[in-house]
Amino acid sequence: MNMRRLLSWFLPVLCFLSARAQDKPKSDEPKLDVAWLAEHYTKYEYRIPMRDGVKLFTRVYVPKDDSQAWPLILTRTPYALKPYGEDNFMDPSGSTFGTLAKDKFIMCAQDVRGRYASEGIYMHVRPHNPNKGPKDIDESSDTYDTIDWLVKNIPNNNGKAGMYGISYPGFYTAMGMIDSHPALKAASPQAPVTDWWVGDDIHHNGAFFLAQNFDFFYKFTFKMEDPLRDTLLSYRFGTPDGYDFFLRMGSLDKSDELLKGQAPEWSEFLAHPNYDDFWKARNPRPHLKNVHCAVLTVGGWFDAEDLFGPLEVYRNTERLNPGIDNRIVIGPWSHGQWGKGPGDKLGQISFHAKTSEYYREKIELPFFRQHLKDAKGDKDYRPAEATVFEMGTMQWKRYDTWPPKNVVPRTLYFHPGHALSFDAPKQGGEAFDDYVSDPNKPVPFTNDPSTTYPKAYPIEDQRFVSSRTDVLVYETPLLDADITFAGPLKATLHVSTTGTDSDFVIKLIDVYSGDYPNPEPNSADVKLGGYHQLVRGDVFRGRFRNSPEKPEPFEPGKPAKIEMNIPDVYHCFRRGHRIMIHVQSTWFPLVDRNPQTFVPNIAHAKPEDFKKATQRVYRGTERGSSLTVHVLGAGQN
Repeated sequence: MNMRRLLSWFLPVLCFLSARAQDKPKSDEPKLDVAWLAEHYTKYEYRIPMRDGVKLFTRVYVPKDDSQAWPLILTRTPYALKPYGEDNFMDPSGSTFGTLAKDKFIMCAQDVRGRYASEGIYMHVRPHNPNKGPKDIDESSDTYDTIDWLVKNIPNNNGKAGMYGISYPGFYTAMGMIDSHPALKAASPQAPVTDWWVGDDIHHNGAFFLAQNFDFFYKFTFKMEDPLRDTLLSYRFGTPDGYDFFLRMGSLDKSDELLKGQAPEWSEFLAHPNYDDFWKARNPRPHLKNVHCAVLTVGGWFDAEDLFGPLEVYRNTERLNPGIDNRIVIGPWSHGQWGKGPGDKLGQISFHAKTSEYYREKIELPFFRQHLKDAKGDKDYRPAEATVFEMGTMQWKRYDTWPPKNVVPRTLYFHPGHALSFDAPKQGGEAFDDYVSDPNKPVPFTNDPSTTYPKAYPIEDQRFVSSRTDVLVYETPLLDADITFAGPLKATLHVSTTGTDSDFVIKLIDVYSGDYPNPEPNSADVKLGGYHQLVRGDVFRGRFRNSPEKPEPFEPGKPAKIEMNIPDVYHCFRRGHRIMIHVQSTWFPLVDRNPQTFVPNIAHAKPEDFKKATQRVYRGTERGSSLTVHVLGAGQN
């Protein structure tokens, strides 16, 4: 056999063996699973006494490596710590827990007061009490007492503690930062529930989020014979089509009947349609004071539940605690997507990188190592005030402030012919566009049938509603250069209605170029050419246009002004794309139906209250409807 023939045979073999070797896990990258956790950690269960005598169940995983003292990391949750029992171990794979456990922290988690194995009475988003007596409690005091006990009683801890949690556990982390225990050195509230009336979970600007919450609260209080072992059951809808189910249900008071008393909180929420003392007491933003630890707040641009929360926690922590180490991370994620899995795509949109793995390994882990282990030299760790993922270009960026310095506010105005432009309107008088909104035939929020909400709806293709006559569509010409929006949005709508109440929904959309390539592989036969990608959408209940506390009816046919603050975006609209805006009055069943007739409480509207109305959106010089954005200046991309 000559040398050429030998090489022609041997080289493919070498390439095959090399590829197989690369596929195998490296020896220093253990497979994180239940067996690994049991091998490297000892599990303990405690009932920790609070200052009022109530005992809270707390699970603690302690590293078996006793060569040095390890820091504590605490998560407080209302969602159960299964599996219970000191010989039963959880699966740490592909998660924040696993990433931290691999680096050796004492991993602590607690059932909050009144949930599962903890004593006491549970209260949703328990209000903070800034004037506590010696025996008075709130989430801040329960956190303080827990950390105090852990530091004093868990062997081989180094006296430093951290906290993290996603969603409701993010709320408990944010509340635990207030009046910080001296041992608490680092806290990471992630997608923290913050204000259930203004912008998180249950309401947005007073509009009730129906599909997102119906099954959640049914499951949350599902009555189990053995809560520590039984599995929560979802509501039995009898159909995958939430649009049909909720339309047939009728008004919200029928939802109470369907739940059959299973979710008492639901009735309580419906009884408080306005921003009254019930909701104000549950707003933690004014109380984010005396935070003495480093803070890393985390969110997702496409978090359908809690994007308002991380932005507000970050801003108010910064405002009320000048000088502390306070940072924010926002990635291209749905709710909690950063906490588990690769995070390489959402719906039909690829991010071209494993963004969640990057966050856990290169941002979150080094943050806790730096503040709890004094590990200041982590390779590739580049802490910044704001680490944010830019959609459109699909890349991480770091800034000294958020929004970035030198962003310029600019306003997109509505024009005749459904045009959209940064030029102010020149047409005077009462120029307007109109549409007929029928609450009995509402605009669907998704093209994917669901009784809750598809995780990818905040990035979903909007072509399925762009041609509806009850949706106004405005768009720019093809862009001749990239333009990046970075920061909050503000919609100013001059409107009138022939009804006496109405919702107004505004959506910012990126219209892809017609030749945009399809994903590969493409088993679902997705067409990305001309894709109408939702960038941000929000809703405002018109009755609250002058006051969230005191709703007012519209005077039929009389123009009124609505100003709507909308959570931040970070999106580059590429050259050859278009910027589009939708305006509509229904977004169902994500948002409950406004009957378009003013009633004291929409939850108790009668069938005859649901009426068609003609909505006008004005676009003249005197009443120019618009969306104000923040454009990243030259050299800032």
